Amino acid sequence: MPGDTANPARGEAAIAIAGRKRRLRPSFSALVAAEDELGPLFELVERAGDGRLKLTEMTALFWHCLADRGDIGREDVGEAIAAQGLAASAAPLRAILAQILQGSG
Repeated sequence: MPGDTANPARGEAAIAIAGRKRRLRPSFSALVAAEDELGPLFELVERAGDGRLKLTEMTALFWHCLADRGDIGREDVGEAIAAQGLAASAAPLRAILAQILQGSG
């Protein structure tokens, strides 16, 4: 679907969930919600850089950044990360973390 295409210039990324690419958009409101749940975003970035980011934290960050959740539950996000593996999930994670650090320019 065209609406699911990520725009890297906007800091967006994509992840396959339930057989379909889903857009991750780290908007201000998404990042505020993630921070409310996970704690300070800078500390989250530091944990990721140190290799200490937990699967539950990655799942929560992706969940909050989903542009259109539709009928996708948080468990579906976690299952998608586990199914494709951490290496494949690293690219969208890096894109979101870069957006957190650099902003939209």
